[in-house]
Amino acid sequence: MIKKGIHIYKDAFSGLSKSVWLLSLIMFINRAGAMVLTFMSLYMIKDLGYSKGEAGWVMGAYGLGSILGAYLGGQLTDRFGFYYVQLCSLLGSILFLIMLIFVKDYYGILLTVFLFSTITDMLRPANSVAISLYSKPENLTRSFSLMRFAVNLGFSVGPAVGGFVAEYIGYKWVFGLDAVTCFLAAGVLFLFLPYDPQYKPEKKESDAPKGLSAYKDIPYLQFIIMTSIWGILFFQLFSSTPVFWSQEFSYTESTIGQLLALNGLIIVLIEMPIIRYLEHITRYMYMVTIGSVMLVLSFGLLVISTAHVSFAIGYIIFMSLAELFAMPFMTNYAVSRASEDRRGQYMALYAMAYGVAHIVAPLGSLQLADLWGFNVTYWICLVMSVVVALVFFYMGRMQVAKSNRATPLQE
Repeated sequence: MIKKGIHIYKDAFSGLSKSVWLLSLIMFINRAGAMVLTFMSLYMIKDLGYSKGEAGWVMGAYGLGSILGAYLGGQLTDRFGFYYVQLCSLLGSILFLIMLIFVKDYYGILLTVFLFSTITDMLRPANSVAISLYSKPENLTRSFSLMRFAVNLGFSVGPAVGGFVAEYIGYKWVFGLDAVTCFLAAGVLFLFLPYDPQYKPEKKESDAPKGLSAYKDIPYLQFIIMTSIWGILFFQLFSSTPVFWSQEFSYTESTIGQLLALNGLIIVLIEMPIIRYLEHITRYMYMVTIGSVMLVLSFGLLVISTAHVSFAIGYIIFMSLAELFAMPFMTNYAVSRASEDRRGQYMALYAMAYGVAHIVAPLGSLQLADLWGFNVTYWICLVMSVVVALVFFYMGRMQVAKSNRATPLQE
């Protein structure tokens, strides 16, 4: 049994290029320090004394910067290539993380968080484009899953360490630790994956044919809207749920950090073997539908939860399964739909969808919690998750119908 398990993991990780591994290592180091988002709401409320609504606006500023950063990252990647965009993003993030240690004024925090997320989220479309170019076509889904594996391994380490640091040393040291990880990630990129002119975007003649613009691709825009709504629901895990556990059930920062780390640990342990088994599937929306059903179950458990930690663990498990089944196939759909010269646009829009989610998730949920309480907030999330699952299922049927029309059955 042990040998069989080892073989499954070895097979799941085999055949991926060295460059994809290095790019994933960069994301691991970067995400291991990305505990700022996880603890920002608690920092605003518990350490600085601001209200839930004010904390929600700061998280909204993070999301707004994320949208701008994703857009700029996509545009700059298409123009200059992915290498320097990643390097400048990592180094630029350090400045604003250091500023967050000292800024206490509310509007100063709003501005600093906005600028930080703008710079740091330029990394995502550039990293996605880099992985798509360094990966073999048959390994594309697994290459992105490896990147997500690295992200989630970072998230499993980051919140646990960040919760300990916040509780026993102080919130400001969370920002300092994140700055160190950004520096380490930039060092790995600079030293081990140096600039290669081969991957610099070629300038095309003015009459050269171009792929369809992402901003005119109506089915893709519909997908982006649904992805954003899905993200709003999923990001409750990092925005409202820690506050809910802290205020309603008196969970400590270290307990919350360990619970959130469980999410990353689950993904780390099972995603790559499962994706290795499922990577041949091209009906992406059906897999996203399964992930959306997991969202329904997670919010269903949340609305009936008590202070017993088993409810929180169950919620984390269902949220992790939602992430596992939906996100890799969302990313694969976004990459596979784009032509090479428009890939930065497509991945920028995809990243912007999550940027919108980063705005609406904390603003909407924390404002609703202020007005009507967490129970009403999570009932609304439950209803929305049911609608999202039904819409993605319908989109899956449309994808199959279009595929059947394009390749009619031969007699």
